[in-house]
Amino acid sequence: MTTAHPVQDLDVQPTPLALLLLGREADPRSERGVECPGDLPSPSDPDLVERARAAKEKLGDKVFVLGHHYQRDEVIQFADVTGDSFKLARDAAARPEAEYIVFCGVHFMAESADILTTDDQKVVLPDLAAGCSMADMATAEQVAECWDVLTEAGVAEQVVPVSYMNSSADIKAFTGRHGGTICTSSNAKRALEWAFEQGEKVLFLPDQHLGRNTAVRDMGMSLEDCVLYNPHKPNGGLTAEELRNAKMILWRGHCSVHGRFSVESVNDVRERIPGVNVLVHPECKHEVVAAADYVGSTEYIIKALEAAPAGSKWAIGTELNLVRRLANRFAAEDKEIVFLDKTVCFCSTMNRIDLPHLVWALESLAEGNLVNRIEVDPETEKYAKLALERMLALP
Repeated sequence: MTTAHPVQDLDVQPTPLALLLLGREADPRSERGVECPGDLPSPSDPDLVERARAAKEKLGDKVFVLGHHYQRDEVIQFADVTGDSFKLARDAAARPEAEYIVFCGVHFMAESADILTTDDQKVVLPDLAAGCSMADMATAEQVAECWDVLTEAGVAEQVVPVSYMNSSADIKAFTGRHGGTICTSSNAKRALEWAFEQGEKVLFLPDQHLGRNTAVRDMGMSLEDCVLYNPHKPNGGLTAEELRNAKMILWRGHCSVHGRFSVESVNDVRERIPGVNVLVHPECKHEVVAAADYVGSTEYIIKALEAAPAGSKWAIGTELNLVRRLANRFAAEDKEIVFLDKTVCFCSTMNRIDLPHLVWALESLAEGNLVNRIEVDPETEKYAKLALERMLALP
């Protein structure tokens, strides 16, 4: 076995770049705005755009391309529709004539599309490595173990699971099996209201921040009503008494992009831009949401900026591709739109769907070769769809 020596025993001085990468120093050259140090490069092959157009034209109505708001512009230009994860899955289901659904997003989104579309439709993810760190923070085994902990504490019968759309098909299926529902960032409050009509407690998966913000900010609960279940600790790091006293049992998961915004970011932008409106996504930390002026889903953010008066100033706490696109869109209306943080950049997994991968997927389909199909097994699909249908039935 190799023995790891403490860093302090080594005569090594970390460089400024190393400290920056570790998040322990700031880069004074990083200016706030919608640009990012290390911008995404242009496609290496200048013919890629034309190749994508040609393949898409050859496929015609057989293909339907979905583009999530966080995708880069080079991909979005080929999307038939854009939106958030649930809107896109519903759009796919509304196009039964399309044989191929090419989902430019991440894995859990493609799974949801497969669940909601017909058996004859085939969902394709251009890069199978495009996952979601939040969705990966709750595995089927971990959640099953959590339910055992709740059962041993004598509270499982009082608990209704509510799972965020940003979860795997396995977690959606768990939710369906245990009488729960799915939610989006737009309807989380209504989903929780429904859940508390069914039981006394909610197990909220996998994003702790959306669950906490909805419970405290939108439903008037206290922070003391919430406990955090850590799947990496025995019994989730909670006592049976804590579970019995809690109303909201929050899973220890988060979005790697939204989770990095801070109150310091909010305070700093207010100092830099007098009169700025701070608008953040509810996946942000509770203290950031509390410090913001407006809080809402991706669709809410877009509509808020559409309705904003000319000359208004906005700092947006969400993924950078979307913020840049909105800044460019509304520049002609003299709306100043900046990114809330200086250094947080793109969603790395979302950006795995780039133009080369999209071209490869489209050309393969045009040649009759089905690639990177996302297919949920029938048993998982059955219960995941049940949970989704409960959400769709919410008023």
